[in-house]
Amino acid sequence: MNDPLGDMLTRIRNAQQRRRPKVSSPASKLRERVLDVLQAEGYIRGYARIDHKNGPAEFEIELKYANGQPAIREIKRISKPGRRVYTAVRELTTVANGLGVAILSTPKGVMSDTRAREENVGGEILCNVF
Repeated sequence: MNDPLGDMLTRIRNAQQRRRPKVSSPASKLRERVLDVLQAEGYIRGYARIDHKNGPAEFEIELKYANGQPAIREIKRISKPGRRVYTAVRELTTVANGLGVAILSTPKGVMSDTRAREENVGGEILCNVF
């Protein structure tokens, strides 16, 4: 698999189209940090790490719905393995006129665009969510 984060985002997108309450994804530190941001911003209910005896660990992600509609309208991968997208803090734009959030990988860790502005740090734009 070339893009593990893109795979997780696609699993979330597909599960929400099918109105599934939960979805699983292989575990990694980057995915865990992105899930932390999604949970803090209120786009997912939560997640749990499941360690298997003979296999790799997985995350079980509990999706969030409001009045039958998914909390995540659109989740889009920005920086891809073939084309990395970096930005300075001064050049960060708002997502969906401030209704969405961009998730960045910065030297201070993975964080939302609003927190990156507070910390005055730029980085790689991983994805946009709204």
